[in-house]
Amino acid sequence: MNLDLSDDEIAFQGEVRAFLADSLTPELRQAGRRATSVFMDKIYSLAWQRILHARGWAAPSWPVEHGGPGWGVMQKAIFAAECARAGAPSLAPMGLKMVGPVIMGHGTPEQKAHYLPRILSGEDYWCQGYSEPQAGSDLAALALSAVADGDDYVLNGTKLWTTHAHWANRMFCLVRTRTDGKAQAGITFLLLDMQTPGISVQPIVTLAGEHEVNQVFFDQVRVPQANRIGAENAGWTVAKYLLEFERGGGSGPGLKVALEAVTALARAEAGDGGNRLIDDPAFRSRLARAACAVEAVEMTEHRVLAALAAGNNPGPASSMLKTQGTETLQMIDELAMEGAGAYAAVDQIEARAPGSNLDWVGPEHALTVTARYLNDRAASIYGGSNEIQRDIMARLVLGL
Repeated sequence: MNLDLSDDEIAFQGEVRAFLADSLTPELRQAGRRATSVFMDKIYSLAWQRILHARGWAAPSWPVEHGGPGWGVMQKAIFAAECARAGAPSLAPMGLKMVGPVIMGHGTPEQKAHYLPRILSGEDYWCQGYSEPQAGSDLAALALSAVADGDDYVLNGTKLWTTHAHWANRMFCLVRTRTDGKAQAGITFLLLDMQTPGISVQPIVTLAGEHEVNQVFFDQVRVPQANRIGAENAGWTVAKYLLEFERGGGSGPGLKVALEAVTALARAEAGDGGNRLIDDPAFRSRLARAACAVEAVEMTEHRVLAALAAGNNPGPASSMLKTQGTETLQMIDELAMEGAGAYAAVDQIEARAPGSNLDWVGPEHALTVTARYLNDRAASIYGGSNEIQRDIMARLVLGL
């Protein structure tokens, strides 16, 4: 891949910058700046998605026939980088980046016609029903049962760590439709309405003091069989296809911006002995290692984007990107915590909310560092733990 920008790409970069300058309101910029997770509050992510959708830019990786802009690899990379630099809020990935591509790849024409426009517009806001109390990284051990009854399935069981289930009106869900034989061979992929009778959502408050995840219970929940993606008992294949997109998310530009922020912080903050933190050899060495890691993530990300642009699945490269990206993110979080010093220990959850008029203690950048650090500890677990990713790379890349 040639990473040098052509004249057309430089012109596109200018177009994106001008659009962001005109379209990002102060409130949206603040929301992006104070985000403590990859999942933005729904009010801000949907507001930004509607602005992008009006321009035709809500789903950079979608093909034109499904409402995407039809961009090439470099255009997607440019757009992601400029959004990160501008501090734009992140969009909810469950619909645009996960179930949307699955519906394109495995859905029926009727499912594509119904769901894809609603995902683009934000009319449908999705959550993911994968993990269970005894089935996290061992996803094949899931037990939520779906028993065929006429034209429906009847669901009983529970899902855990369901991000934004309290806001979602739709869920894509893995269910067990067969208990005999190999565990992976008895799983089915369903789409369901969160307002269906028998579904209840219970909040889980994280260490950061935030309500982002939930436990979802299913009690005699009826889901039409027409909402199945792919064949019955073939959901494992669909799930693996989706996980390649979940693990291959665009992390490089965001990591680069986060690293630049930590570097600026280190130049401004005092270290031991009254010197600047950037002058501390140990801190500077760790900062340099983080910079090398960010560069590696960017290169891996370009490989994933190139595979998608050529019509191929990301394959094991998505596992590399997931592992590199999450561990680099955690490395940068630790540097930011050190830079914030004593202010990192002050819990200011109300003050850091976008639009809050409360005063805060210390510099603004210290408002979010601890919450980000705590939330991002889970990044190397969700989407398949990094230990699982290393097993995948060992088998599919190294042939071990």
